[in-house]
Amino acid sequence: MKISSSAVSLNVDDVAASATFLTSHFGFTELMAADGFVSLGREDAGMNVVYLRRGLPTLPADQRDAHAGGLILAFVVDDLEGELARLQNAGVTITMPLTVEEWGERAFQVRDPNGVIVQLVDWNGASGQPAAGNA
Repeated sequence: MKISSSAVSLNVDDVAASATFLTSHFGFTELMAADGFVSLGREDAGMNVVYLRRGLPTLPADQRDAHAGGLILAFVVDDLEGELARLQNAGVTITMPLTVEEWGERAFQVRDPNGVIVQLVDWNGASGQPAAGNA
């Protein structure tokens, strides 16, 4: 098997609102769109993010009304503090403050208008050394 690309599909109520959130705040671009569907990408992301409107009849019946709950879109970034400041300056509500885990992960979270969690993360700080408090 050869995988030529990857995507995550999320069922939401307002496809346009989630798409605008990722394009406005995270630099994704629209690759394809139709009624109730949008596919977003970034050259450096390694996957596309697809939003599907809940209730689409083309979805299997057992998935049609499900919401993208319990899922985190996590993006590893180079400048976590810079991204945090940028999003705060843009008026995006930080729903989980910058945290440092004992295993070296540092992360914060925001939510898009449909409640989808977007987490920005780095490992052991930008220097490659354990983040403060993890040494």
